Amino acid sequence: MSSIWLATAALAIFALGYRFYSKFIAEKIYRLDPDFQTPAHTREDGRDFVPTNKWIVLGHHFTSVAGAAPIVGPAIAIYWGWLPALLWVALGTVFAAGVHDFGTLVLSIRHKGRSIGTLADSLIGRRGRILFLFIILILVLMINAVFAWVIANLFISFPASVLSVFIQIPLAVWIGFYTYKKSGSMLWPTVVVLAVMYGTAVLASYVPVLQIDLIRYFGGAEAATWFGLSGTSMAFLVWIIVLMAYVYIASVLPVWTLLQPRDFINAQQLLLGLGVLYMGLLFMAPEVTAPMHNPAATDVSWFPLLFITIACGAVSGFHGLVASGTTSKQVDQETDARFVGYLGAVGEGALAIITILAVATFFSSSQAFAETYSSFAAAGAGGLGAFIQGAGQLATGVGIPAEAARTIIAVIVVSFAATTLDSSVRLMRYIIGELGEIYKVPPLTNIHVATSVAVISSAALVLLPEGPRGLGSGGYLLWPLFGTSNQLLAGISFLLISIWLKKQGRPIIYTLVPMVFLLAMTLWAMVRQVVFEWSGWGAADPNLLLFTFGAIILGFTIWILLEAASIISGFRKTAVVKQ
Repeated sequence: MSSIWLATAALAIFALGYRFYSKFIAEKIYRLDPDFQTPAHTREDGRDFVPTNKWIVLGHHFTSVAGAAPIVGPAIAIYWGWLPALLWVALGTVFAAGVHDFGTLVLSIRHKGRSIGTLADSLIGRRGRILFLFIILILVLMINAVFAWVIANLFISFPASVLSVFIQIPLAVWIGFYTYKKSGSMLWPTVVVLAVMYGTAVLASYVPVLQIDLIRYFGGAEAATWFGLSGTSMAFLVWIIVLMAYVYIASVLPVWTLLQPRDFINAQQLLLGLGVLYMGLLFMAPEVTAPMHNPAATDVSWFPLLFITIACGAVSGFHGLVASGTTSKQVDQETDARFVGYLGAVGEGALAIITILAVATFFSSSQAFAETYSSFAAAGAGGLGAFIQGAGQLATGVGIPAEAARTIIAVIVVSFAATTLDSSVRLMRYIIGELGEIYKVPPLTNIHVATSVAVISSAALVLLPEGPRGLGSGGYLLWPLFGTSNQLLAGISFLLISIWLKKQGRPIIYTLVPMVFLLAMTLWAMVRQVVFEWSGWGAADPNLLLFTFGAIILGFTIWILLEAASIISGFRKTAVVKQ
């Protein structure tokens, strides 16, 4: 089957969803008001609350949510076949992700730019707020560990990408000062930056001295180094230290200094990357060699695990954290929320679709696919590499040499992951500060103390050793829990939006249906994992790390749902001023 028809069908669904469904949601359900004073104006502080052009805000939001997750998840989920993955991404984007991201953004804008976690106070009570904040805190901690793990491993696997990624940082700072201090345009400097980055990537692909290969510096993958670590583990440790130092600085700087210009650069990277890959698909017209439905995928059932394996790309609770944590503080007009929130979800869906097609068309035969995707565990280990190889193959369709194409794809993936990482650390700093206020611990409200707690705990988790996998397996082990926690967060966010809409006397069916579906699928999957896979009851090889985190999140979630149910059923009432 030709991949072009699949891409055309998916993109047509996205276009129709944005043109008609998001317009209906904006006008009839969320009822956007162009005269409403957004928090970016009412609370402007030059650091976090900054009125910003909607294109730049879209760039920040788009690249913050479109990290490595919409690549990794679909690249793993194709294990069950391309059809289930494609349908979940296409329909989930239109009816779940778009409505969720758009809704959390509007909800935050209407409540002074408060995060989705603190909004739980006014919607489901103080206890619900605290529980929700702890769930979010655990989730962003896992996100920090997972994405730091992804970036460090990509640096190790693709050393030619490192220099290009580092060059972006000072150039982004230059763009920030040029734009906000000199009132210049951000577009043309970004074009120059991209040219420098990709020129460096191509050059490093063929000039070994420009490749920052730490394993080679430490004497090889198996060579014993300081602390008795192998060359690979030592390289991983160094990259984690470098990344944590970077995200500390990035998360305390004003948003216009680094976050906004770097996100705008990455937004152009994402658009350029999507353009190259879709054009490559069009010019090469590769046949799909992966199975539509994989009958050999018998070790792990796709139902309900498909809906947590693909989180970002179909619907993701992390998007609500970004929308209410950083994006809502930059929206200039409330009517920009549809453009930023819903369109950002559509863009991520387009990335997930090309990921599925890049992997589905990469293999020379169904037998070659079966060798890489021999089990769900094998899919998890090889999915990201299959995407980079497959995307590099598509890029050759527009004349980019294969070696350079793989390096450029790695640069794009690392850039996305880094964007998500430092946005997540910033969000974690907000949450730690909020918990410090709740529990009256003044030091935690200090920006540097909160950031230090976020960075140190994230580094400790990602460096957690586990058995023979060695240093850094903490991030690898947390990936299964990331999807379930992410979807639970999305379901709870839908719950909060639905309660708010109900209090305004507006229809809730459009948020209630995806909420029920997400919570049902995710709770089902999570109970299976926590009770039967990770605990000592049902597993021959229990995993204490995943069981502990999973049990805490599951318990908190059930508690929140009971709190919400008591409010909805009328046993308890909370006073909410209509917005």
